[in-house]
Amino acid sequence: MAFTRVLHVITRLDLGGAQANTLYTVKHLDKERFSPFLTCGLGGELQKDAPDGITLPLRHLVREIRPLEDLRAFFELRRTIKRLKPDIVHTHSSKAGVLGRLAAFFSDVPAVVHTFHGFGFNDRQPAPVRLFYVLLEKFCARLSDALLFVSSANMAEAEARGIGDKARYALVRSGIKLSEYPAPDRRIELRTELGIPYGAPMVVSIGNLKPQKNPGDFFIAARLAAERHPDAVFVFVGGGEMSAADWRLAEHPSLKNRLFLPGWRRDSAEILAAADIFAMTSLWEGLPRSLVEALATGLPAVCYDADGVRDILRDGVNGFLVRRGDTTAMSDRLSRLIQDRELRRRLSDGARATDLSEFDIDAMVRAQERLYTALLGGKQ
Repeated sequence: MAFTRVLHVITRLDLGGAQANTLYTVKHLDKERFSPFLTCGLGGELQKDAPDGITLPLRHLVREIRPLEDLRAFFELRRTIKRLKPDIVHTHSSKAGVLGRLAAFFSDVPAVVHTFHGFGFNDRQPAPVRLFYVLLEKFCARLSDALLFVSSANMAEAEARGIGDKARYALVRSGIKLSEYPAPDRRIELRTELGIPYGAPMVVSIGNLKPQKNPGDFFIAARLAAERHPDAVFVFVGGGEMSAADWRLAEHPSLKNRLFLPGWRRDSAEILAAADIFAMTSLWEGLPRSLVEALATGLPAVCYDADGVRDILRDGVNGFLVRRGDTTAMSDRLSRLIQDRELRRRLSDGARATDLSEFDIDAMVRAQERLYTALLGGKQ
């Protein structure tokens, strides 16, 4: 029996939804029909989880825009593809999406798939920069046989901007293992470890400490809420390099012994189970995996109204949507939930009642398998 060779390409295995989902797909594709491989740049918290024997490291693929390194990464990718001869190349993330699709095109790969886990362009960029990235995505979309989106908001924006043929679009949600949520109750143990009183209202956010996730606004909202609620505590789970300005916000006197930055954690599901409220101040998103995890845990969520967040967060039903950048409104919604136990209970019930069935991670893998088979049309 001939196996379908599928090569997944991602920039780096940092701790994040796109990376976790890609690793899960590579590990759980039907081994009786597919022979999966993964190629990525070096480093990242999840590098240790990459499966041995089928992970091909790329020395020159990095997250930053570096023209010379990017050119080297293109040729490195092309050599990898030529050697492996995959039936399908499936790219993820902006940098790998561009270089991977170009390399696949110049290697005569039968089918090319790209997943948008969000866009490389956003409305915070200077107009010329944003236009350049949009044009780049338009060009690379012409090299793609299928364009996958994790949120309907991103799909609608791609259509509005003329990125690719709508006939090649498909919505494939970024999945989680729904059966593992909510996680076992380790509230006492985890709060003791973090130095948080058992009965303190706990607000948690999860994400990289980078501009997209916008931790500074979380710190501002936390400070404003902390000044109104002396018993509340705030936790930002995530790592990366934080700007000096954000560090200054985090070190505000009002947040002393109230703000906790535990860094990367492998037990984020348990931390969510030990929390009372989820918050997120991302400026742009595909569809954040951490929000799905929070709702599956039964936490009311207060989030900026960014892209795919609107797909599942219903204002006043399972949480609150806040206009991006409005830290006063963010603080106000957090304060209402901290203060009003009945409101918190009602929105928590709404979170638990949210239909998340399409976010099952195994359903995500099966959807990709069906797509691969349809693209190749039994030609292999």
